[in-house]
Amino acid sequence: MTDLQRLIQRNRLSRRGFTAGAAALAASPLLARFASAQTPITFEEGAEEELEIFSWWTTGGESAGLDQLFAAFSAGSPDVTIINAAVAGGAGSNAQIALQNRLSGGQPPDSWQSHHGKELFSLYVDPGYAEPINALWEEQGWLDAFPQGLIDQVTLDGNIYLVPVGIHRGNVMFYNKHVLADNGIEIGDSLSVDDFFAAADTLKAAGVAAVGLGDKDTFAAPQFFENTLLGALGPESYLALWAGELGWDSAEVTAAIETFARALDYLNEDHAALTWDGAMDAVIEGRAAFTSMGDWAWGHVVSKGVEDQIGYVTHPGSEGGFVTVVDGFTLPMNAPHPVNARNWLRAVGSKEAQEVFGPYKGCIPARTDIDASLFEGYFSWSIDALASVASVTSLAHGSSASPQLRQAIFDATIPFVVDRNVEAYQQALVMAAEDDV
Repeated sequence: MTDLQRLIQRNRLSRRGFTAGAAALAASPLLARFASAQTPITFEEGAEEELEIFSWWTTGGESAGLDQLFAAFSAGSPDVTIINAAVAGGAGSNAQIALQNRLSGGQPPDSWQSHHGKELFSLYVDPGYAEPINALWEEQGWLDAFPQGLIDQVTLDGNIYLVPVGIHRGNVMFYNKHVLADNGIEIGDSLSVDDFFAAADTLKAAGVAAVGLGDKDTFAAPQFFENTLLGALGPESYLALWAGELGWDSAEVTAAIETFARALDYLNEDHAALTWDGAMDAVIEGRAAFTSMGDWAWGHVVSKGVEDQIGYVTHPGSEGGFVTVVDGFTLPMNAPHPVNARNWLRAVGSKEAQEVFGPYKGCIPARTDIDASLFEGYFSWSIDALASVASVTSLAHGSSASPQLRQAIFDATIPFVVDRNVEAYQQALVMAAEDDV
């Protein structure tokens, strides 16, 4: 266990700890290019003694990225004790429940992690838990530093409620280069559905699980499904589905479900016992060949220093779309430490912090004015894709559907992974969409 990992396991972290942790992780060839985010940002005076930050970033790359954001804050407020209130669970499955209990009980942290879109508005803005931060956006010049489309997705009725810190691509298929090479499988710039299943058959014959899934995390199988939907429908029809302009009973959706069911025939046997990062570990260790996951999985790869062993391509058939998963932080109504809370947002919204945060977390900065020369390999690939293909929303990460519809689809997917009953699954999705109207 590294010094940084020991620090992350503790609740109260110091600036000295951040510096030591950054030095430990800088042994990675990629991360050695990045200095720790220690450049002080101009902060509001009157800091309180503590800052409590709530997230679900607890795995290797996630924790390391969060540590960099802590470092950016501590550079300007070195005497403030940071309380890391992270709750483990992929996509916030456990954290959002714990957070709702706190918010409804009038005990908010100083800031919490949220995705953009419907999750932000339904869970936090509509109930009155989040405070508008328009003045902070204007003060920091963020209206000119973030893409307008992203600003629109964190704005409701003219008020802005989130500071985005990074953009993930959700429809990535990661693979073990050595496993594929040993079985005579080559991957090009894209991967068709037919080519994927041909590879899966070859791997199955060799006794290798083609698909690594960790559906102990309840979002993992629905994310595999949404990526399959995008591959089958294409970006325009995919977005039409979530807008209610294409029916869940359509033939296109049936075909996507059939493809999903077929892919599940190649699963790792221990999928129900693994979390998403456990499935990524299965790929790293060669126990599975592919896993379909967002690029926080690349942050996991970087944290283990195995970038040379893992390849990446878009989920089969989905190369024309970029499933956009945006992480950001809020300002709560009645923050316990309001000065520190605003300074935290100033720090995480800065160019310097986002440039350092991204490679650790496996994402690209949300700002458009970053130094692109700092990024290479996977990150250049992702930056280029975001600029050149259609951006689409994510079911699994809260931006496509209401919390009610999202949960209904999650609930329907659990038995489908086992029974693969296409008709029953599609009917459940139709009913869920009808109930959400």
